[in-house]
Amino acid sequence: MASDKWTLKLNTGKVVPAFGLGTWQSEKGLVGQAVDIAVRNGYRSIDCAWLYRNEDEIGATLETLFKEGVVKREDLFITSKLSGTHHNAEDVEECCRDTLKNLKLDYLDLYLVHSPAALKKDALLSFPNLTEEQKFGYNSEHLAKTWEVMESLVSKGLVKAIGISNFTITKTEKLLETAKIVPAVNQVECHPYFQQKKLKKYCDSKGIVLEAYAPLGSPGRPRASPDDPVVMEDPIIKQIAEKHGATTGQICISFLLHSGLMVIPKSTSEKRIKENIGACSITLSPEEIQALEGIDKNLRLFLGLFFLPKGTTVEQAWDVAADEAYFI
Repeated sequence: MASDKWTLKLNTGKVVPAFGLGTWQSEKGLVGQAVDIAVRNGYRSIDCAWLYRNEDEIGATLETLFKEGVVKREDLFITSKLSGTHHNAEDVEECCRDTLKNLKLDYLDLYLVHSPAALKKDALLSFPNLTEEQKFGYNSEHLAKTWEVMESLVSKGLVKAIGISNFTITKTEKLLETAKIVPAVNQVECHPYFQQKKLKKYCDSKGIVLEAYAPLGSPGRPRASPDDPVVMEDPIIKQIAEKHGATTGQICISFLLHSGLMVIPKSTSEKRIKENIGACSITLSPEEIQALEGIDKNLRLFLGLFFLPKGTTVEQAWDVAADEAYFI
């Protein structure tokens, strides 16, 4: 399979697929079929989350795929995420076990802290329209206790590896002060207009794999502004795509794979699912990679402020000044 060409080694020693399927915004009634199509077409990594509220349908599909002998459990790398509603130490394992029940699995290959910001446990009832009382924000001491329970999930055999998501350099550094297990992965927004080069260099220095969500610039994301630049309409991406007889989306994915990231494009369209894995067959030249590196705009599209207490700025949420000042 073309996707076999792209693998990365976690700090656990496990070699994992660098390419997979994202399931955020994949609605029930569609997500199961999307996973089925993906696996039958060579996808071996599936990214899930408790907060997506679609893991039960994914689980039913996985059960069928295993029963039909399409793949074995050990052939797949399955990720899920601890919701911000379950950061309290006593709630972490509950969330993990609920995910395992819904996915019909005995273990997860990777379990991530979905966000450094915590929410009140009942926040899911109104998510994403959160009240101020439901937003607890980021607290490093509280998160250290959350991580301690995440570590216990490994020793209990519920998960093979643990990691983080939406963490800055500053927040990762703080976590590492008390962590016994270094996160295996940090899943963040990353695409040609937001290449996260410094964060990638930092994660490399700590043995943390950087994983890209929204690798195509997430054109269907909520709260998108009509004034935002559209990544897949970039003239340089279009030019390189035309040269390879590829789509602009395939070039975005290929570029991130060449950059040493895990990449999880989301789709429920059979055509797009098949197209996306086709990116694994593309080989970009050094000149093309250099040209794509040159279009970085440091454009963060997911600000995440609705998760945070009122008055929090983008600079505060993403530790902009502290991360810029950090010397690698």
